[in-house]
Amino acid sequence: MNIARVRWACRRGMLELDVLFQPFVEAHYEGMSVKDKQTFIRLLECEDPELFAWFMGHEQCPDADLAAMIVKVRGRAAP
Repeated sequence: MNIARVRWACRRGMLELDVLFQPFVEAHYEGMSVKDKQTFIRLLECEDPELFAWFMGHEQCPDADLAAMIVKVRGRAAP
């Protein structure tokens, strides 16, 4: 997926997710490994309520690769 499509996919229906995804993509996506890019794209394919629950710590993501990416995004999204 090209960077323009990734940026578009980061525009979510929830401001809380936009605030996490958009800065992360701008700062880190292009420097990520192919595997991490694929994992991030899989994360973007998840539904907003699931993502919100995972990022806010209300639920644990059952997929280990996605859970690791959530930790990366949470840790790197803030300036």
